[in-house]
Amino acid sequence: MADSINVRALAAKVLAPLLRQHGSLSSHLPDALQHCPEQDRALLQQLCFGTMRELFRLEVIADSLLKKPFQDRDYELQALLLIGLWQLRHSRIPAHAALNETVDATSALNHDWARKLINAVLRRYQREAGQLEAGFADNPQFHWNHPQWMISKLEHNWPEHWQGILAANDQQAPMTLRVNKRQLTLESAQRKLQGAEIPAQQGHFSDTALVLEHAVDVRRIPGFDQGWFSVQDEAAQLSAGLLDARAGQRVLDACAAPGGKLCHLLEATPGLQDVVAVELEPARAQRITDNLMRLGLELECRLLTADATSQDWWDRQPFDRILIDAPCSGTGVIRRHPDIKLLRRGEDINALAQVQLSILSNLWPMLAPGGRLVYATCSVFSQENERIIERFIKQHPDACHVPINASWGISRPYGRQLFPQPGSHDGFYYAVLTKTEERIAS
Repeated sequence: MADSINVRALAAKVLAPLLRQHGSLSSHLPDALQHCPEQDRALLQQLCFGTMRELFRLEVIADSLLKKPFQDRDYELQALLLIGLWQLRHSRIPAHAALNETVDATSALNHDWARKLINAVLRRYQREAGQLEAGFADNPQFHWNHPQWMISKLEHNWPEHWQGILAANDQQAPMTLRVNKRQLTLESAQRKLQGAEIPAQQGHFSDTALVLEHAVDVRRIPGFDQGWFSVQDEAAQLSAGLLDARAGQRVLDACAAPGGKLCHLLEATPGLQDVVAVELEPARAQRITDNLMRLGLELECRLLTADATSQDWWDRQPFDRILIDAPCSGTGVIRRHPDIKLLRRGEDINALAQVQLSILSNLWPMLAPGGRLVYATCSVFSQENERIIERFIKQHPDACHVPINASWGISRPYGRQLFPQPGSHDGFYYAVLTKTEERIAS
């Protein structure tokens, strides 16, 4: 069975639903990997992620080569053509091998009629690539490789930074580890990796971050199953320090999946009185449980499958610290999830902003006077970030903004914004609020 599988056809089956706006790479790719021979899984991932990363550029090329667009029922063929173009533009696979395997995939997809079409289009691109692409010089979709609404919004939000953000989005993100300081120092962790021939450099801002020179299978990482390391971007590792939790305090982590920030908090702060993690979706809550168990932290917090916009799960006992890792557009992590460019819509941002403000307003009464709340997103849009905090403070006189004095990101009127950086961290936003102490009447 393994020998009979055409990896390009399998990749086309993964990408076709996305072209119809159904699902995502994270929902379709895992099942495909299970049906893929182990020796071909890396190639399958490369084909899917690479094609999604270059999608808008590839679509411009495909449209120019086709006499008429594919019909709606031909999404698999559309995906296959894009996969073929990506291989010819970016893959180290010899062009003749990539072309032949892609053409053969038409039969594996039961579309033999398209064999000559796919072959002709890809061979024409091979012959005329330079001339064709020179003609796209003034095409913003080809040049910036993003949907127009996203280009325009970034240019409006960040007139001095938008081009750098778009360029960084199209690069592959590094694999970054968080060192469990309950078990290792940063230096000893780095030596452990070097002993396993996994070169890594210390992060720029987090004292638990090691950035790998090359991504590796976690099964190669020494002590991973024993909880020495976790995979987590350096920007996401900043939350524990900003929360500044202390032993004996009660802490809430809202919207906690997949549990990276929760586990970092527990690793960094032994002796917390009570830690409650809330996650709405049961499947995502299971991922939190899996991470807690791998790190041996499952007894150090209570996980509730509940809605952060509701209070029916709250026991009316205030929290000293609250972390809100709010659901967002994910536009700061496009490097890791390139299908966001295709699946996200401009109108989504307003709806997300309403959810974010609703969560923040709902959880605020749960914070004790004098307590500290950290609001975080992996978005680069101010509408989801500083404008949420500005609106919230205007509505809540007992909310005080705490400026973040740090060497990372850029200071905003409310909070700090990080943009994705080549070879470094993702795009992220953080803001810190405190609740004013109750005044005792004289």
